[in-house]
Amino acid sequence: MACDHIDEVVAQWHQEMPGLDHSPVEVIGRITRLAQLLDREIEPVLSGHGLSGGEFAVLAALRRAGAPYQLTPAGLTRSLMVTSGGMTKRLAALQQRGLISREAAAADRRSLPVTLTAAGKDLVDAIMHDHLANERRLLAGLDGATQHDLARLLRQAALALGDRAGRQQPARHTGR
Repeated sequence: MACDHIDEVVAQWHQEMPGLDHSPVEVIGRITRLAQLLDREIEPVLSGHGLSGGEFAVLAALRRAGAPYQLTPAGLTRSLMVTSGGMTKRLAALQQRGLISREAAAADRRSLPVTLTAAGKDLVDAIMHDHLANERRLLAGLDGATQHDLARLLRQAALALGDRAGRQQPARHTGR
């Protein structure tokens, strides 16, 4: 069987600290390493459409919310697990490009609904074809059963860490 980068890291730790159980590195290290490798492969597809991964995540969350493609900034922040400052920057950049809209200024901008514009929806829809084709390419080395097993195991790990589905509800405009 071929060795990967994490096999080398674990072997080095066994050499330097033989009395410790390094098995968690085999899982956590691989997940972290895979995230880095996947980012490297996914970013070019998104940047080819003029977006960063973070910007795409915002637009995709709004698109997934369904018509009227609207969420509050706080809902987006929770959904995407980013800081409110990071979200503010993303929203400003996307608004400036006409991909989202926000209502007129209010005392607390975190409560103003963020809405995907028609241009934003068209862009997400176009990207999704390329993005999914790229993801299929990235998984091509694994047969369908292995992909299914891996998805099940990753879901189990996410649940063990407290990740629970909590469908974000679209923002409701109250007329204020």
